[in-house]
This record gives sequence, structure tokens and C-alpha cells, in this order.
Amino acid sequence: MKKEDKAFYRKLYSVSTAGIYMVVATMIGYFIGNKLDRWFDTYPWLTLFFLFCGIAAGFKNLIEIAIKENKEE
Repeated sequence: MKKEDKAFYRKLYSVSTAGIYMVVATMIGYFIGNKLDRWFDTYPWLTLFFLFCGIAAGFKNLIEIAIKENKEE
């Protein structure tokens, strides 16, 4: 495999991983918030709070991946 191909696939892997991190972090935040809302009967406040925490965690992971990719170039 050529060196250029390896670099391309590494970048493709990083981009696809970033998308998965965003979706998974958001879903985890939603499900935790929803479960706690049902438990404490506070719907929708904890769902919204943990949903935004999940989105923030996804963006944090996205930024970390972008910084790592820029350092490798």
C-alpha cells in the first residue's frame, strides 16, 4: 500500500470516528437525562441538561481529533 493511501485512510478513519463520537455522546446524554427525568419526575429539564452535556462532549472530542490531525501534518 502506498504511503499516500495510508495517509488518506488514516484521515478517513479520523473523520468517521468523529461523526460516531458526536452521535454516541449525544445519545448517551439524552438517555441519561431521560432516565433521570423519569426517576425524579422533572421532565424535560434533566433531559435537556444532559442532552446539551452530550453535545458538548461530542464537540470536545471533535476538537481533540482536529488538533491531533493538525499536529500530524
